[in-house]
Amino acid sequence: MALIPSFFGGQRSNVFDPFSLDLWDPFQGFPFSSDTVASVPRETSAIANTRIDWKETPEAHVFKADLPGVKKEEVKVEIEDGRVLQISGERSKEQEEKNDKWHRVERSSGKFVRRFRLPENAKMEKVKATMENGVLTVMVPKEEVKKPEVKAIDISG
Repeated sequence: MALIPSFFGGQRSNVFDPFSLDLWDPFQGFPFSSDTVASVPRETSAIANTRIDWKETPEAHVFKADLPGVKKEEVKVEIEDGRVLQISGERSKEQEEKNDKWHRVERSSGKFVRRFRLPENAKMEKVKATMENGVLTVMVPKEEVKKPEVKAIDISG
């Protein structure tokens, strides 16, 4: 349970992960009049549906995002403010024909943005990203932890 009420959004993909930073929408839940809503095209939010796994191996931090139907040219991977990894992009909405009759729309479209604060041991200059079969993989290598040098001291006497 959060100590601060959800006034500021409180939307995290994982409440136990202090590094996940989902964006807060200040207009979420804002009461729009029905005539305003009718004039805006209906799109499902892609930001809520972009699921990203983050695992840490001995060598790197590995992020995997499922982005089916999204081309690599439509995705941006950026490092900002030194230690924030940002993955963003846009799923294009399918063109509608006048004669089409939709029975169900479940696939999301629109912009998505996910941000992660990286730990101190991340090598920012060595980040690599690949996209294969609709899965974006971002590898952030880790710096080697220097083990303290232990020197044995002879005891005289």
